[in-house]
Amino acid sequence: MLYNWKEITAQYGYPLKVRQALNKGEIYKVGHGLYSEKPHINPFTLISAKYPYTIVTMDTAFYIYGLSDVIPEKTHLATMRNATRINDPLVKQAFLSAKIFEAGKTQLKYEGVTVTVYNRERMLVETLRNSKSMGLDYYKEIINSYRKISSDLDFHKIDEYISLFKKKDYLYDKIQKEIL
Repeated sequence: MLYNWKEITAQYGYPLKVRQALNKGEIYKVGHGLYSEKPHINPFTLISAKYPYTIVTMDTAFYIYGLSDVIPEKTHLATMRNATRINDPLVKQAFLSAKIFEAGKTQLKYEGVTVTVYNRERMLVETLRNSKSMGLDYYKEIINSYRKISSDLDFHKIDEYISLFKKKDYLYDKIQKEIL
């Protein structure tokens, strides 16, 4: 579990108690203003907590959902188009318009921490939209994973997400060819 400064001081009462808990090894400082009961946590969850107004997307989301076994070198985060640039070498930031930013946003428990991530249906649309910029083997791995779970997907949501983008016909055609 990750805690910010406000949450950890509410739990321990006041800063001196927090410092004592740190010295005793009851809690650990894992980032600027972030504390955990474990000394080491997954970097995806740490970065997600560090930047709470972002949404985990692309390679990181594929890995979290088990659609790919490739561990991403960077955490992929989506932000609003007018958001401040994240200057972190461990983050790859995608700027999205307000129209598409919130679509498919969900919260998921990952390694004991709640992470804001796009749902699997939105990630399928993102896979198809970004297919040309992905390596062929990586793209095939993700598409094959989607084929295996296609009966669990909500195609009404997929239709809703596709309708937000300009190349609707292209995306519908690609789903027909690749998934169904």
